[in-house]
Amino acid sequence: MHIAIADVLTPAQTAMLVAGLKHATFVDGRTTAGTRAARMKKNVQAKGQAIAPLAEFLRDALLANAMITMATRPKSIIGPTFSRYLKGDAYGTHVDEPIMDGQRTDIAFTVFLSDPASYDGGALIIDGTDGENAIKLKAGSAYFYPATTLHRVDTILRGERLAAVGWVRSLVRQPEQRELLFDLDTVLRRLSTGPNPSPDVDMLAKTLANLIRMWADD
Repeated sequence: MHIAIADVLTPAQTAMLVAGLKHATFVDGRTTAGTRAARMKKNVQAKGQAIAPLAEFLRDALLANAMITMATRPKSIIGPTFSRYLKGDAYGTHVDEPIMDGQRTDIAFTVFLSDPASYDGGALIIDGTDGENAIKLKAGSAYFYPATTLHRVDTILRGERLAAVGWVRSLVRQPEQRELLFDLDTVLRRLSTGPNPSPDVDMLAKTLANLIRMWADD
């Protein structure tokens, strides 16, 4: 499942992360890529203890977002790492490593930190059965997609693109099951609103809970 989630970060939270990154040390992004991906990666990534609190803050914000929890069923978040692309930088077509930090990468995500009007190019391009899909969201928004897909970052033509990228190790391994749980959870939340929710809500909640129990890999 592919899902764009707006306002994962407030403007103030986004500004805080961007300000923090101004004091970070950036290194060649190829040092964190796999052997093949490193050949087509041209960007820089923040490194060092100074970014640890920024990464922790972002992880907490992601885990606190109900829509993200519904869509990904996270067991843990790997990363995030903060990347910067300047004019001429890009990341060619690649697939992410299947195991990072000893954990399976099920879902990849990008949190956009730069105003899209402040840079040209730099879209996240994801290959799909319907062709290439270009993703370029407003600052503070996030895009989640299967880590199994081929994807790339288009060349920056103007300005600076700051983003955080990471991966979710999901409690529910199969994407089809995650999507079914998301749909069921969405319907349940809609039916639960209002002064007189349907008595069928309890049965639906039971079904959702037992499907998670059946499919979860803890």
